[in-house]
Formats: sequence, structure tokens, C-alpha cells
Amino acid sequence: MKSLIMIFSMILALNVNARYVNGTVYDESGQTLAGVKVSIKGINTGTTTDVNGFYSIEVASEKSILVFSLIGFKAKEVKVGKVKVLDVTIEAVELELQEIVVAEDAVSRPMMQRSKLAKGAGNMSMSYAPPYYDKGQYHNTEEYATIHENGFKKVLDNALSTFSIDVDAASYSNMRRFINNGQLPPKDAVRIEEMINYFNYDYKNPTGKDPFSINTEVARAPWNEDHLIAQIGLQGKKIELENLPASNIVFLLDVSGSMSAPNKLPLLKSAFKLLVNELRPQDKVSIVVYAGAAGVVLEPTDGNDKKKIMEALDKLQAGGSTAGGAGINLAYKLAKEQFVEGGNNRVVLATDGDFNVGASSNASMERLIEEKREDGIFLTVLGFGMGNYKDSKMEILADKGNGNYAYIDTMKEAKKVLVNEFGGTMFTIAKDVKIQVEFNPAVVRAYRLIGYENRLLNDEDFNDDKKDAGELGSGHTVTALYEIIPVGVESDFVNDIDPLKYQSNDQQVTSSTDELLTVKFRYKEPDGAKSKLISKVVENEIRKSSNNLDWSMAVAGFGMLLRDSEFKGDLTYAEVLSLAKSAKGQDEFGYRAEFIDLVDLSKSMSPQ
Repeated sequence: MKSLIMIFSMILALNVNARYVNGTVYDESGQTLAGVKVSIKGINTGTTTDVNGFYSIEVASEKSILVFSLIGFKAKEVKVGKVKVLDVTIEAVELELQEIVVAEDAVSRPMMQRSKLAKGAGNMSMSYAPPYYDKGQYHNTEEYATIHENGFKKVLDNALSTFSIDVDAASYSNMRRFINNGQLPPKDAVRIEEMINYFNYDYKNPTGKDPFSINTEVARAPWNEDHLIAQIGLQGKKIELENLPASNIVFLLDVSGSMSAPNKLPLLKSAFKLLVNELRPQDKVSIVVYAGAAGVVLEPTDGNDKKKIMEALDKLQAGGSTAGGAGINLAYKLAKEQFVEGGNNRVVLATDGDFNVGASSNASMERLIEEKREDGIFLTVLGFGMGNYKDSKMEILADKGNGNYAYIDTMKEAKKVLVNEFGGTMFTIAKDVKIQVEFNPAVVRAYRLIGYENRLLNDEDFNDDKKDAGELGSGHTVTALYEIIPVGVESDFVNDIDPLKYQSNDQQVTSSTDELLTVKFRYKEPDGAKSKLISKVVENEIRKSSNNLDWSMAVAGFGMLLRDSEFKGDLTYAEVLSLAKSAKGQDEFGYRAEFIDLVDLSKSMSPQ
């Protein structure tokens, strides 16, 4: 009896001594560092600093030692002591000039060879991220599909513009990762529509039978006063958590050797625990992992058995090659076996995208995922890590798999995607959503769609229900911007073509000047096969822009500067900052304040 009392007293004493320590991690110049792994020495648990370099961790006693580590920096150990706030500065690894030159040369050659091979084989062209330092040398194999920016089209030659919606936001958080690590992102890592759609907008909620409302607005372009910006915004119907259908979710987790870094599998496990906490008793979760082979590590488990699900996550370790195709096949097989009629059937894939065993090329992965989507199973793709990150492959999987795509670089981003926007990420309310805009040639000389380069459709695809398009989640907003050159405005962006030989060049304009454009939408119910059509006329009326439009224009302008777009005019970072600050509005989670900080930081890094 006495021994039991002594044991209980010791446990109680440990609990009393246990407490949280928090602080901020800096480099030697005083800049905060995101993605620093903070762990307790001797214990395989820890956390990662957020985008502001902040961390919080529970320690057992004053004798606990915290270890701070980040690629390119010297690991540092600090004894906790009695403090509650512990700020730490870590030193960058010193490099010899000779090492840098040799390592860069060793990396640049294979990267150039890969680019030539890809073009020669007829695949999409790729661009690569700048090298980063790890274990004594510079290297990088990150891949981004090349973006050929949309140019202006003359309305008399191209009256229609057709595209699929895009609710992905991976490009924004990936761009943020580059800037917070001290370098501007590669141009092709910047997808402007994903930056715009990272943010929610104050659009009217839908009130009719359709699952979204349509919101439009027209104002002067901040980078060219002679041009207009037309905004088209969709607001998805928000369904309360208790009213959402039952879920059948398969976690498909990459546990290959490339996932061993602190900002990969360890961050993945912590992020998925946030998602597990959102599950309800009627939901079921399975876990499939893949490395050199694929296997089931958790059979279908009720959402209220959170302890069992989290224990399965805790046991995961990284090692081996990456059989992504085998993992996808197994995950969809399990999802199909547990299919819930009228429910939310979804595979959640978490990976760095570096598949290297079996079906692994972009083309083969595209064919595989197109085949799987026919089973009525949706896909969410979550990207992790840096250095070998395959953004191009991740984007294809999400686009072709009736899915959405986010990049998780911090726990703050994990909370945004998996908690704050849980319904939008995990529950589809409309699929195959297409937009077609017809411009009035009486008032519009030319137009260009800002972003959405990889979501363009042929005009005839709009009425073809067999053509795949984007999905809209519960509560999601989608925003698209058109830059418009009005009739009568001269522009170097608009060039005439030679007279046609076999048909007349004379085109009669009979439309009214009261209308600027007509926008049409097609969408299907989540389990439907036939699309529904809705349309709206946008009047030729320019008003003072709202915060919604000002904010989206500020984000688009920032993207144009990062891409060094030929359409940016004389726009400066200072002007983007001013516009963003004026349109910040309510900022419940601080996402807009963070954007303003990123613009300010980019301004100091840019030669502009």
C-alpha cells in the first residue's frame, strides 16, 4: 500500500513540474525562423516553429533540455531551467566558397539534362527551384510545371473565355515558405489564382436552391488606369458540421525515406491529429501507407475512437523508396470497399510527391487518378517538405482526381486547412464547376484572365458533361479576375492580324453598350452526372472598388511582381502594400496581416 502511495506521489510530482515553455527562434541577423524542429532531448517528441518563428512545447521539469535544429543551421541545445519564455538564436552553417561552386555545378548539370529530356519526350516542361544547403552541399530537385501567362485576346476574335474553377491554395503557402527562408520563389511556383483563393472574401451567402452565390464587381486596374478589372466571385453554401454527411476517409500517407525530415513526416503526423479531432462518431477512417510497398496500418475505425487512430499515426516511421502508384491503388480499393452511399467518400494523400517506384511519371499518375475518380471518391492532396518537392505531380493528382490541393509548411497552416476550413477541404458541395464568360465587343476591345493558366477549357467543353472541372467545398469562396481593355483604348498588348483570304474580316457589332459581359456557370451535384446552368449579366458600370476587389487586386499584383509579369506595368511593392493595408478589413485568423508582412519582406529582397 505504501509503495502505491509513493508511486502516486511521484506521478503527481511529475505532473506538477510539467509545464509549457514557449518562445521564438531567430537567426543571427534577428530574423525569425519558420520550420525549426524543437524537441526534448532523449524523447522522440517535439514541435515545429510556425511562420513567425514561434513555438510552444510541454516539458517535464526544469532539467529538460530543448534541441533546436533546422537544415543549414547548427543544432543548439538549451536547458529549460525556470523560465516560461525561452527565445533562442541559432547559427547558420559556415560554408567554404570552393564547396559551394563544386556542389552547385554537380547539381545544375543533371537538372539541365532532366529539363531537356522532358521536352524531348513531349511531356510538360518543368522549372526547378534554386538549390538549398543540406549536409555539406547545395541541392534541389523541386519541380514546377511551366506557366505561360495568359495574354490579351481580342473580343472580335475570341468572344468567349472558358475555364474550370480552382480552390487549391498550395501555391500561396509554398511561396510563403520560400520568402520566409530568405529567397523569392521560382516564377513557376507562383500560381496567381491560388494566391487569390487562399483568402476568404465577404461575398453574399447563397439563398436559392443553387449551392453557391454569384458576386461581380468592376473597377479600375491599379497597375493601369486605362484598364478595368472585372471580379467574379462564388460563395459556397456553408453546411454546419453536424449536418454534413457521414465520411469514409482513407489517409494515404507517404512514409518513404524522403519523408524523414522534421518538416515532413513529423509535421504530417501532428497535422493529421488536428484532422482526427474534427471527426465524428459516424465517420470512419482507415490508414494506408506506402514506401517500397503499400500496406494497411489501420483498418476502418470509427471517428470517436481517436486514441486508436492517433496511436496508429504515432507508430509511423520513414524509410524505403516511394511506390506512390501502389499506394493510390490500395487506398482507393479500401475506400470503395467502405463506400457510403450519399456520404463523403475521400482519399487524403499526404506526400512530398517524390514517387520513384512503379507508376510514377506525371502522365502515368494522371491516367491512374482519372480512372479512380470514376468510383465517386474525392481526393485531397496535402504536400509536405522541401528540396525534393514535386509540385507539378501533386497538382495533377488534385486536378484530375476531383480534389483539392494544399501545401502544409507549419502547424498554423495545418490548422487553417484541416480545422478552420475543415468543411471546404473535406466536403464537396458541387463538382465539375465551369465558368464561361462572353464579352460585349461594343465596350470591350480585349481581355485576359489573370491566372488559371492550367485550368483553361475549350469553349465547346462548357456544354460537355464528360469534361472534368473543379470542385467547390462547403463554405469555400472562389475568385477570378479579368483585366479588360475598353473599346477606344490603345494598347501595345493588342495586335491586329493580316486580312483573311477565305472569309470576310467585317464583323458587325449589334450588342448594347449597357452590358459589359455575361457570365455562365455549369455545375453538378456531388453525386450527379448532369450539369445545371446558371448565368448572370454584368453591367457596364464602374464603381468605387470594395475591400473584396481591392484585396484580390493586391494579391494579384503581388503575384505579378513575383512572376515579373509583362503585364505589371509600373506597379511597385509599395503600391501593393498600400492597397493591401487599405483593404485588410476583418482578419480573424491573421492571414491578411501575414500577407502584408510577406509583401514587405519581398520588397526588401527585390532589386526593384
